[in-house]
Amino acid sequence: MGASLRERVLALLGEHHVMTLSTIGADGPWAAAVFYAHDDLRLYFLSSPTSRHAQNLSNDARAAATIQRDYDDWPGIRGLQLAGTVREVARADEARVRALYQQRYPLIGGGAGMPRKLLEALDKIRWYEFVPKDIHLIDNTLGFAHREHLPV
Repeated sequence: MGASLRERVLALLGEHHVMTLSTIGADGPWAAAVFYAHDDLRLYFLSSPTSRHAQNLSNDARAAATIQRDYDDWPGIRGLQLAGTVREVARADEARVRALYQQRYPLIGGGAGMPRKLLEALDKIRWYEFVPKDIHLIDNTLGFAHREHLPV
């Protein structure tokens, strides 16, 4: 028996590292590429609270995202489209989220080898959680425009 849709979505989340996050603000729509780590279907990223997308999210938590690699052929396209909300991670949960992120991106772990500029940047960031409500898996390897919906 094949993998469930949820299992295939989780596999794609594990295969990729960057999501393009879309937000809306007073100046209109905005998109930003951010590295993410995930725990089940929740995605975590870090950002400056002064960034345009973080400012947008502070006024309207709704967001959309896509995750895919940079394909050069239509038949090979596989990826995810997500819609949901983003919130700042509670201070009490930051250590867990940081550890999750460090597993995926060891450079964030700190230590003597960490560049000073990165250490300074990490002092100014906040952790964010993308909570999807709808996920669509796109997989053209199963047929052109093959799309499956996973409500969350």
